[in-house]
Amino acid sequence: MDGVAAIRSYVDRLVTGDGRCRGMKVLLLDASTTQTVSCVYSQTEILSREVYLVSRIDDGGQNPNIERHDDKGGKPRSEQKDHHQTSHLKAVCFLRPTEINAGLIVKELANPRFAEYHLFFSGIVPSGLLRLIAENDGRELVRQVQEFYGDFLPVNEDCLTLNCRNTVAMTMSAGTAWARDHAHLYQRNLEGVQSMLLALRRQPARIRYQASSALAGQLARDVADSIAADQIFHFRRGKGGDGYGNLLLLVLDRLDDPVTPLLSQWTYQAMVHELLGLNNNRVVLRGAPNIARDLEEVVLSAQQDEFFRKNRHANFGELGESIKKLLDDYQKQTRTHNVSNLNTIEDMQNFMEKFPELRSQSHNVSKHVAIMGELARLVDVCSLMDVSQFEQELACADDHGAHVRELLDKLSSPSVKIPDKLRLGLLYALRYEKNGNVPMIKSEMEKGGVPPESIEFVDTILKYAGSKSRGPGLYGVGSKDLVSKMTKSILTSVQGVSNVYSQHVPVLMDTIQSAVRGKLHPKSHPYVLGSSDGPAPQEIIVFMAGGVTYEEATKISEYNNSNPGKVRVILGGSTVHNSTSFLEELKAL
Repeated sequence: MDGVAAIRSYVDRLVTGDGRCRGMKVLLLDASTTQTVSCVYSQTEILSREVYLVSRIDDGGQNPNIERHDDKGGKPRSEQKDHHQTSHLKAVCFLRPTEINAGLIVKELANPRFAEYHLFFSGIVPSGLLRLIAENDGRELVRQVQEFYGDFLPVNEDCLTLNCRNTVAMTMSAGTAWARDHAHLYQRNLEGVQSMLLALRRQPARIRYQASSALAGQLARDVADSIAADQIFHFRRGKGGDGYGNLLLLVLDRLDDPVTPLLSQWTYQAMVHELLGLNNNRVVLRGAPNIARDLEEVVLSAQQDEFFRKNRHANFGELGESIKKLLDDYQKQTRTHNVSNLNTIEDMQNFMEKFPELRSQSHNVSKHVAIMGELARLVDVCSLMDVSQFEQELACADDHGAHVRELLDKLSSPSVKIPDKLRLGLLYALRYEKNGNVPMIKSEMEKGGVPPESIEFVDTILKYAGSKSRGPGLYGVGSKDLVSKMTKSILTSVQGVSNVYSQHVPVLMDTIQSAVRGKLHPKSHPYVLGSSDGPAPQEIIVFMAGGVTYEEATKISEYNNSNPGKVRVILGGSTVHNSTSFLEELKAL
């Protein structure tokens, strides 16, 4: 199971019209499919595949953001094209199956810009939309209609997102006017899960959900109903069709672990997202000190950047060493190809052949050095090492007296930034909701400069994911959990912690470990399909409504790498959160 490979295979087929559209063509996308294609291909790669122009169907032919994923400098080729002079070309359309897109296709067919149209939808197409298109294709310009199930963004091979915001509020809105008015958000999540199963060509033998979440239960039941009602989901179960019990679909909800999105991050991909923002593979450095103009907005894509692919899960210390090696290797190459060493025509020819590669490599080195420099600056300015160590203590240990003293010290410190004071207050409230002094901490947060409207997040997060709302896995309750926590503490003290900034383990990982060992209790995670009978799952697709984090993505990647050939896990979610986006969604509550 590989989300990137699945989408790449679809795009490979798209650019040839699935073998029925040879020669130069125009690729028409919408806002969603633009992001999907951009996750796996750059503008340059797409244009090299007999694609004359990449355009958006919903903006009058202007070029979409895919062009900004061409991280080699220079003007994208598509900007030099006149999209009105294309009547002799064929159009390949890759669109979500929505009423809006169907209307745009009808409009296109009424006043066609292209000789023929090959329609590919990223999900299951309702029969009404097909009928609408057929009835308005009087010139018979539509040559084919197919479903390519690429209705998600593969940010990593084993981490998929719908890039669908404001889904945290779905958890608490069942049966309310909000739920009725925003049913499209629920439908988007349901369609996303369906698309992941179809793109990965997997039929789950078991479907389980988080019992503490009505949303997760509804999603799980609706997915099970979809599979029962449509033969399109009926792939061979397991590896090589060897029967029952191999694939588990596990539907979870963010509310069971509100701590992970609030923590500072120390691996490359997660750290960039937390401190700078990593959106559609782009990082904006504009406004940072000493940033060159060509580095104000850069691309971080594991598909186009080998260094990022190898180091996206590296911690901050390892990253510094890797960037130093990258810089050293580049300097050695430039010395080898120094202009002063060009003594013959052959030397000059070799230099010119290598020049584009050296230029691209120079930009890549400069990009990572610039990002690393800005991350280091923010860590220093925001005192993040000190703050993060305390965050880890709040997340991982019970010590109320010591935690209160240190928290009061942090809240009164001018070196700790206001957003960090807010996060520390929220982490305290979640841990010590029952046996702490939350009102006193709220008062101290206000004295420390946290705005009153931000302090309201304390009550909001306890309403959303307090002890009465979430499951028991976050901090543990009862004798069994106490034994588990004591065992974990003993192992930690014996083995040591390699990094005090990464002691925290998301609830997700405990859930997966329990599922693999057959220890995930049906009361906490009931079945809507299958049962506890049969072998342990060899493949698990997790979907977390309300969003995942890059910390969880890193842990999943590490788990997959440490269990090759045994268990493969794919993590999917409504979106990928950092602390800022998570708190923004809580506002909707």
